[in-house]
Amino acid sequence: MWISRILRSSLLGVGTKSKNVGTSRPLPKKLPIAGVQNVVLIASAKGGVGKSTVAVNLALASNMLNSASRIGLMDADVFGPSIPQMMGLEGIEPEVNAKKLIIPLQNYGIKTMSMGSLIKKESAVVWRGLMVAWGPLDTLFVDTPPGTGDVQLSISQNIPVQGAVIVTTSHSLSLADTRRGIEMMLKLNVPLIGVVENMSHFVCPCCKTKTDLWQLDNTADSDSGATKLAAEYNIPLLCRLPIEPMMSVTNDRGQPVMISHPDSESAATYRRLAAAVHDFLAR
Repeated sequence: MWISRILRSSLLGVGTKSKNVGTSRPLPKKLPIAGVQNVVLIASAKGGVGKSTVAVNLALASNMLNSASRIGLMDADVFGPSIPQMMGLEGIEPEVNAKKLIIPLQNYGIKTMSMGSLIKKESAVVWRGLMVAWGPLDTLFVDTPPGTGDVQLSISQNIPVQGAVIVTTSHSLSLADTRRGIEMMLKLNVPLIGVVENMSHFVCPCCKTKTDLWQLDNTADSDSGATKLAAEYNIPLLCRLPIEPMMSVTNDRGQPVMISHPDSESAATYRRLAAAVHDFLAR
């Protein structure tokens, strides 16, 4: 249950202990994160669908949507953290305040916390009893790891979560795993904000022709697999993000597309996504 202790202490910023989850013991009491109004999970049971990229750019777009917004980003992937590199914070260690709370790193106006900021690159992960001073925040976006395991369970069972954004591609294998992730969120009573279809299409830089990359079953069906998945669960398809060649380069340099290419199709799509998430939280 060490993952549960890690996430509970790092998210809550308090020294409460999490109870073991079992058939003979009650679930731990949910405690809000001090100073944080909304918690939004960025989730997908499938790895490699660009979930961290979506989390980073959604956080940035949300911050740009309203200059008064206070946005945080938590990298909950304790085994393969990537947020520090994407946010231009790689190699920078956070400081600790007088109350022995970790002060989140900041870049581009986003408070950021990740396991990758607390361990040396390529070293083994051991993180116990650490606490983070998050607040005040309007929204904390939590980038969850692939799968349907302890991390998702620990977050959803320990803190109130206002919603989840589900990220997938329209590849059949991705859709199958994403469906399991959605089912898990439903069982945990996490509200579903909607589905983001990532890497959905490519626009030729020369002729501007749009090519859909995952035509379902190679048929003439105009609806993508992600569109059908969203309809299956009666939730919105929030957006369809293109593949843009510059994104992998800018991510590696710590300059997300919202910063490096604010006039791109991807950046415009992220702004629409941020507005949709904001509207959901305002209900």
